[in-house]
Amino acid sequence: MNTQALFLSFRLAFCVSAVLLLIGMPLAYWLAFSKWRGKFLLESVVALPLVLPPTVLGFYALVAMGPHGPLGKIWMMLFGSGLAFTFQALLLASVIYSLPFAVQPLIAAFEGVDPKLLDASAVLGAGRLRTFARVILPLSVPGVITAVVLSFAHTMGEFGVVLMVGGNLPGATRTVSIAIYDQVQSLEYAEANRMALVLLAISFSVLSVVYAVNRRVWTPWLAK
Repeated sequence: MNTQALFLSFRLAFCVSAVLLLIGMPLAYWLAFSKWRGKFLLESVVALPLVLPPTVLGFYALVAMGPHGPLGKIWMMLFGSGLAFTFQALLLASVIYSLPFAVQPLIAAFEGVDPKLLDASAVLGAGRLRTFARVILPLSVPGVITAVVLSFAHTMGEFGVVLMVGGNLPGATRTVSIAIYDQVQSLEYAEANRMALVLLAISFSVLSVVYAVNRRVWTPWLAK
């Protein structure tokens, strides 16, 4: 069992989920409640990773993070080292690739809040931030959990994007999916099977959590 690759994948998935939760909430809030007619353009950009081949997204991310790309140049000026083929490159690319898996459940949860509750909060003098913290967020807990869990699971199974921007460096950018590919290429099917079963178990557990939360299996008070 390649525990080093497994630990790296867990680390990457955890970091991506945390970053997406921070940037996904304000983005989803704006998309859910904005009256701007052109917001469909931003919605299309957010959803683009769902239909774009991972290698295409990974290629453009690699170009942007390379020594001659805008992100690569900025990173070089700030830290004095290259960005491509590092854990930070994996993180940035994975955030973009998993963005719709975090934002779309949040949008659905925010839009599902009864507008009458928002109007009542405004009548009582609460501002937007307080209304979000006291009304919208508590009623959107299942959506928040779904966003975190799906972005975590999606990052765990990434292959094309992480291979393009991170390569295959042991201990630095070799994730579980890349390790499984290497083992198959080396005809180490038994080891590949063990790693694949771990990912299968993680994926099943993650989906079980999402469906259990949405069905109010563990959170019956949210249905009240």
